[in-house]
Amino acid sequence: MIRRPSTLAAAALVALGVSLSAHAQQGVTDTEIVIGDILPLTGPPALLGVAHNLGVKAAVAEVNAAGGIHGRKVRLISEDDGYVPSRTVQGVRKLITSDKIFAFSSISGTAQAEAAMPVIKQYGIPAMAPITTYEGLYNPVIRNVFAVGYDMSQAVEELVKMMADRYPGKKWAIISQDDDYGENVRAGFERAAKAKKIEVVSDQVYKKGQADFSSEILKVKQSGAEALLAGGVLGENVAMTKELERIGHRIPVGVTYVSRVPASAKLMGTAGENVYTVDYVYLESSPQGKAFTEKLARYLAPEEMPKVNRYTYTGYASTRALFDAMARCGKALTWDCTNTELTKVKGLDTGVMTPISFSAASHLAAPKLFLLKADPAAITYKAVP
Repeated sequence: MIRRPSTLAAAALVALGVSLSAHAQQGVTDTEIVIGDILPLTGPPALLGVAHNLGVKAAVAEVNAAGGIHGRKVRLISEDDGYVPSRTVQGVRKLITSDKIFAFSSISGTAQAEAAMPVIKQYGIPAMAPITTYEGLYNPVIRNVFAVGYDMSQAVEELVKMMADRYPGKKWAIISQDDDYGENVRAGFERAAKAKKIEVVSDQVYKKGQADFSSEILKVKQSGAEALLAGGVLGENVAMTKELERIGHRIPVGVTYVSRVPASAKLMGTAGENVYTVDYVYLESSPQGKAFTEKLARYLAPEEMPKVNRYTYTGYASTRALFDAMARCGKALTWDCTNTELTKVKGLDTGVMTPISFSAASHLAAPKLFLLKADPAAITYKAVP
């Protein structure tokens, strides 16, 4: 743990004109700034974590190639939590108290970030949250935490509303996960169902880590559902869509933007023909996506490029926002200054997603969403007009 100065020592520092925020300058030397990220680098969620880490690495390499931040080069330390909350807490403590990083560029998933939040709040260290944007990160505002993305609950709400407009009068089913992620998905679905007067004929919850959805999907078919919100993360949504195809119940399926990765589209195959999602990250096939791919090729190793997906984009964009705030602090880089300057980030165009903005009253950058549809033939997603 970082020891707090005693009252006497604090008074001495004040007498000397030294700010008590000196602790906030850990991770900063005359030549270097150390940042850290904690995310799943092993296990099934590594499909997200590794890709995200590559985006952070690219942002670090880019800023260093330009001379660093006011002459200081940035160094990244990455911790693998395996998507296990207890490991997240341990990793966060290690990065802050042992590695003495200056800021977090990532703090893993929903349950993981929730578990680590008391520690992050305690220290006041600047922390970016681009992998998860659960409500507890920004409502109420936490001074040192900034979420880049779209609230999952609101994203699901918008997805279901868009699909309801596209497929009016359909009976719906929902299958969600038995954790905080699942609760956020369910909350968004319920708001959309109420707003669009959707008839919900099947409502099921599955256990996290479940792989076989034959029973749940059979109930969906037997209920007469004509559309489904598959509230899994990655593999669960693939399993649900493939089971729908297997039993011949081809209906429109909505999935969260978490699943908007090429690997998901590939695994779904022809079962993904009626799968929809929403996102705020530009498609890899878009002009912006192609330009970013060229940039990544300059900063990543050839063997890393196949691991790139939308989370590489969010990792890069969020880290750019962090660097933007740090740069505006000049040479006197502190936690307090960085947290304050992050609230002044306005319309930051990173080239990989719709612009990022924060304010003192809102630490959630909620970029504009657009509707996407899986394209099995191209093993990707495409924009829906």
